[in-house]
Amino acid sequence: MAIHQHNHKLWLFILIILSLCVTPLKADSEVVRIGVLSHRGDQATLRMWGPTADFLSYHIPSYDFIIKPLKFDEVNPAVEGGNIDFVLVNPGIYVNLEVKYRVSRIATLYNRRNDVPYKIFGGVIFTRQDHPEINTLKDLRGYTMMAVDATSLGGFQMAMREMVENGVDPYSDLKALRFGGIHDRVVMAVRNGEVDIGTVRTDILERMARAGTINLDDFRIVNPQTVKEFPFALSTRLYPEWPFSKVAHTADSLAQDVAIALMNMPHDHAAALAGNYAGWTIPLDYQPVHDLFMTLKLPPYQNLGKFTLSDAISRYWYWFLGGLMMLLFMVVMTLWVMRLNQVIKKAKDRLEMQHELILDSVADGIYGVDLHGRSTFFNRAAERITGWKAVDVIGRNQHEILHHTHADGSPHKAEECPVYQTFRENQARYVSDDIFWRKDGNSFPVEYSSTPIWDDSGKTVGSVVVFRDTTRRKRAEEEARQHQIELARAGRLSTLGEMASGIAHELNQPLTAISTNAQASIRILESDSSNVDVCVDVMERIASQADRAGEIIRQLRRLVRKEPLERTEGDVNDLVNAVAVLIWPDIRRESVRLELDLEESLPSIPLQPIQIEQVILNLARNAIESLSEKRSGERQLYIGTQNKGHKSIAVIVRDNGPGVNPELANTLFDPFVTGKPQGMGLGLSISYGIIEAHGGKLSLNPAFQEGAEFNFYLPFAEAS
Repeated sequence: MAIHQHNHKLWLFILIILSLCVTPLKADSEVVRIGVLSHRGDQATLRMWGPTADFLSYHIPSYDFIIKPLKFDEVNPAVEGGNIDFVLVNPGIYVNLEVKYRVSRIATLYNRRNDVPYKIFGGVIFTRQDHPEINTLKDLRGYTMMAVDATSLGGFQMAMREMVENGVDPYSDLKALRFGGIHDRVVMAVRNGEVDIGTVRTDILERMARAGTINLDDFRIVNPQTVKEFPFALSTRLYPEWPFSKVAHTADSLAQDVAIALMNMPHDHAAALAGNYAGWTIPLDYQPVHDLFMTLKLPPYQNLGKFTLSDAISRYWYWFLGGLMMLLFMVVMTLWVMRLNQVIKKAKDRLEMQHELILDSVADGIYGVDLHGRSTFFNRAAERITGWKAVDVIGRNQHEILHHTHADGSPHKAEECPVYQTFRENQARYVSDDIFWRKDGNSFPVEYSSTPIWDDSGKTVGSVVVFRDTTRRKRAEEEARQHQIELARAGRLSTLGEMASGIAHELNQPLTAISTNAQASIRILESDSSNVDVCVDVMERIASQADRAGEIIRQLRRLVRKEPLERTEGDVNDLVNAVAVLIWPDIRRESVRLELDLEESLPSIPLQPIQIEQVILNLARNAIESLSEKRSGERQLYIGTQNKGHKSIAVIVRDNGPGVNPELANTLFDPFVTGKPQGMGLGLSISYGIIEAHGGKLSLNPAFQEGAEFNFYLPFAEAS
């Protein structure tokens, strides 16, 4: 299993490198720099986040996005100097940037673990298995420890909070405290015995184990915590994942485009797989990070509750003056914290407003559903398409409003609704053809997707539905359908025109016989009224000839009749016999011997009779025209049917004429390709489309060398 995962990552890395190599540079594009905290080294950062920059460049083509790896001490100068436009750092650094440089978050990362997304993470404190004396946080005193960086939230500050609250000061109670710069360096230092204890963010140990770099059995977790539905080794509280943020000088319009692109990134996109994450979500609340910094008195809260030596002196020497100074100090600090909270609240409100603008700028209808089927949000496109206002829908059962009845008028049961099945089975669904109901009581065709929504712990809390009105597309499909009917009828009329003279001659014979026999009957009756038996015989001949003429006329009416494309169960042999009646004048004129080889007891199959008759007629008449060029020998036309078992019925039309020009063999079924001097090149093209629409295949048999053989197959059931 480890080898398979390694190979998968190797191929993914090669694919990413190749895509980077072949991506053309866009002319006149503005470069957008994304600063990324390089907590696992610059090469790993470029490998993980380069595809995300390419994804944004592709979806926002007027900009070229590039990744700029930043060490911990390079983040603040890069933001302050305007060297980057967006920044992706841990929540601890983000909180400081938000306060100091007015950086604002636009999305929160979904971390990936076995294809399951997580929006939260924590810290893990660990030691080697050969240190059995280290089990609790209080046991850390007197040992050496390595962390990632003093400003690393998951790699030090989370662990520091737990240590401090258990009475252990990492700066004074440890034998030594060192910083490795990147997470992997800390893990290897503990494994190699350079230090006794290490701390990194959650999932680092598991990732290195999957990569084969370490063995988890070599380590033991200190202060282990168990959180439901969080699979990583954990020693601390959980905090929100990394935010994707915009720097103050970056345009809001560009930030909105970036947020839309990130929100729409599929969880299994190559960029997400390369970065080992599962997409992005709306920005989370980072108050837990503020609480951590307040507890540890770290920037920007390093002065919170600070009490200087001069204050102590003033308080003890001059009680009144000292008390007044303390009161003023607390008022100032309170105002400062209130101001910070207002700034944070404004940033949160602004991001919520941007989120609403993103939803309202999409042309497709979007609405959310909770686990009880109630609507949670409803964008403007959904209001425009359905006629319902958001205030009328939110909080009410969406199925009873939009999805309550099938197209045939039968009730649509809620337990069968794909939207409900999405969050019940935690699986996304796409429905290509369904109906929704407008406020005015009319239905309209839609296609829609339903995707689960997860909370911070990864638990499904509902689903989001994105739908589109397909009325125009349905109308276009119906117009194309009618056009196909007209095209087929035009082909039949063209064929009829070519056959007119032969059919007229064929009809003339029975009509002449009817006229002659009728006159003979009149003369017999006038000369001798007792010759009734003779007259009866003559009348029978008249009836026979009339039936013959009527059959020809009926077949012609069937051929030219304008019929819809609905299919019915039909017998292919009956269609071949009908075509034989129509081509009989051409058979006689060209002295062709017709052989019908029809397999008995063929099953009925779904087909459109007129269209299949047209195909057989086109192939038969092409064969007769080819045989007319044969100067010697017997002219033979074979039409046969065969049952191909449990799959299809085959129809074979072959002749012993000069065959098909080899130069036309590969393009024979293309429109306007013909080997006849006066041909239009549409007969075989139309026939090919008809058979393909029936789920079958029309082809020329290249192995038949004694003329030409065409065959086509019709399946027993319509292609699904």
